[in-house]
Amino acid sequence: MMSEKVLLILADGMRPDALGGIPFVEQLLERSAYTMGAQTVFPSITLPCHMSLFHSVTPQRHGTTINTYMPQVRPINGLCEQLALAGKTSAFFYEWHELRDLVRPGSLTHSFFYNNADKLKVPSVTADAAIRYLTEESPDFAFLYFELPDHMGHSSESGWMGPEYRQAVRTVWEQIQRVMAEVEDTYSVIITADHGGHDRTHGTAMPEDMTIPVICCGKIFQPGEIQRTVSIKDLAPTVAKILGAAPAAAWEGVALV
Repeated sequence: MMSEKVLLILADGMRPDALGGIPFVEQLLERSAYTMGAQTVFPSITLPCHMSLFHSVTPQRHGTTINTYMPQVRPINGLCEQLALAGKTSAFFYEWHELRDLVRPGSLTHSFFYNNADKLKVPSVTADAAIRYLTEESPDFAFLYFELPDHMGHSSESGWMGPEYRQAVRTVWEQIQRVMAEVEDTYSVIITADHGGHDRTHGTAMPEDMTIPVICCGKIFQPGEIQRTVSIKDLAPTVAKILGAAPAAAWEGVALV
């Protein structure tokens, strides 16, 4: 049974083909297990995708199909509930308040929400909070969420893959590099996205919307390109297995380790 600590970092709306030319990404891939062709779920919308990530089932099963949480008719334990049952601690650092519904009350040891109401979208605030708590308290699992790429995809005139969007991705990666420099000796790190995007939108079954990166760095992972098909539903089983927690019986994903 594995028993490591895991940091899951997610950049909202980050397409794999937006990562080219970022030096830290290129360096990280050399020592990571990764795929640039992982698939999210349909509809490729933020809250449904996150629910599928944390509950390892499709939106049709968990019931949230838009960016409004829908209580589950047949409840499934999510990742943090399974970790709590195993006696593990979990922390959230996020910038979009709807993500509070990903976990049930009592499942988190710590939660930090950066209210971006002023739309300044400064990811260093969330990164600073994560660094501080992870280095001081060292929870078993932490989820770190950055909103900026999705915000720029929707709000900039050029949309996804335009210059403002690409700069947003680079800005987020600067923060990812900062966080990893502080915690990588303690945590295995998984970096991913919830969905991609095209023009100024997402939510369709187009490859531009459905394809996401998954980058797994740590001594547990064998460096190199992952050869199997990877789904966003595989991430909860992966984290649970690394932390020595049982998956929920209803989970559909398969661990990457």
